[in-house]
Amino acid sequence: MSLSTTTVALIALGALAVAVLGGVFSVIGHLRLRRMRRAYERAFAGTDGDALVSTVARYVEETAGLRADIAAAQRRLAALSGDVARSLRHVAVVRYDAFGDMGGRLSFSAAILDDAGDGLVISAIHGRTETRTYAKGVRGGSSDQPLSPEEEQAIRFALRSVSAGPAAESPPASEPRMVDAHG
Repeated sequence: MSLSTTTVALIALGALAVAVLGGVFSVIGHLRLRRMRRAYERAFAGTDGDALVSTVARYVEETAGLRADIAAAQRRLAALSGDVARSLRHVAVVRYDAFGDMGGRLSFSAAILDDAGDGLVISAIHGRTETRTYAKGVRGGSSDQPLSPEEEQAIRFALRSVSAGPAAESPPASEPRMVDAHG
């Protein structure tokens, strides 16, 4: 079996091309390996000398601490929400003339309630010679004592702010609603 010189030259050229490609791939592989080694060394020997494992462990501990802080904050928020619901923060005041001969709407009934409609209604009846003040307990928006129409109106207005929720456009809890009755 004898080969022509052209065939031998082609085979030699093919072998040379394969050898060159092998060399190129070898250089590329070597460069990639060197880059990976540098990245590995940087990851496992951080700037402060800590290994990657200890850094990750420190982050895991910090994350666990943050989760505990969040859980504690959620418990405090739930307790505060309960306190706010039980606070007397829904206020309405109805002013009126208790007697026909008195002007200026000096008499008033003020309802002061929590989110459940519990609290009290205070009424002050102003006359020419005397002023009388009454306080009645309110439970669930009603009282076991008879209520005047003005007291009932004050309770209704205060309960409106309870049912409207925080998004309702109402005065802040520190500002009572003022309503003039009978006119």
